[in-house]
Amino acid sequence: MHYTIFDTPVLRTLLCWISRLALRLAGWRIRGDFADIPRYVLIGAPHTSNWDFPLTLAVCFSRRAKLYWMGKHTLFAGPAGPIMRWLGGIPVKRSQNNSLVQQMVEVYGRSERLVVAIPPEGTRKHVTEWKTGFYYIAHGAGVPVLLAYMDYARKECGFGPLFTTTGDIEADMPRIRAFYQDKTGKYPPSVEDR
Repeated sequence: MHYTIFDTPVLRTLLCWISRLALRLAGWRIRGDFADIPRYVLIGAPHTSNWDFPLTLAVCFSRRAKLYWMGKHTLFAGPAGPIMRWLGGIPVKRSQNNSLVQQMVEVYGRSERLVVAIPPEGTRKHVTEWKTGFYYIAHGAGVPVLLAYMDYARKECGFGPLFTTTGDIEADMPRIRAFYQDKTGKYPPSVEDR
C-alpha cells in the first residue's frame, strides 16, 4: 500500500537488527510468528499502554513483517504524516457516517497482500466488552483473524492460532477471548475494574 523512499533493503535490515537487539536488551521474547498467508486481520491484546505501539513496531521490524494499522486522521497531519504512513498507518475519520468496517472490507477486496492490526478493546483503558469491528472486517473480507498478544508479566510477544469466523459472533467471541485469559497488559485492570 504505502511505500516511500524510506523503504529500502538497507534500512529494513538495519531496523531488523536494531529491533532484535532492543528487544533482547529489554528482556522480551517473541513466540511464534506472523501467519504465512497474504491476507488476514491481526488482533493484539491486551492493549493498555502507549508502549504497545513501539513494542509492536519492534516485533514487526525484527521479523521483517509489513503490518498496517488504523489511526486517527489527525496523526497524519503535517510532517509526521509520511512517517506514520511508512510505519503502516491508515488514516481514518471516525466521525464520518460511512462504515469503517465496509471501507476496510473493500480495501481487503482490492489487496493481494494485507495485514491490518486492530486492538479489539478499541482503547488503552480496561474494558469489559471488546469492539466487534475486527470481527466484521475479517468475516466480511473472508479472511482469518490471527490472535497476537503482548504479555508484560512474561515479557513475551507472541502469536496464537488463526481463527476463522463463522458469522455467529455470540459463539465466536468467547472462543477468541479465551485465548487472552492468561495474558497481562502493562497496566492490568484494577480490582474495581473487574
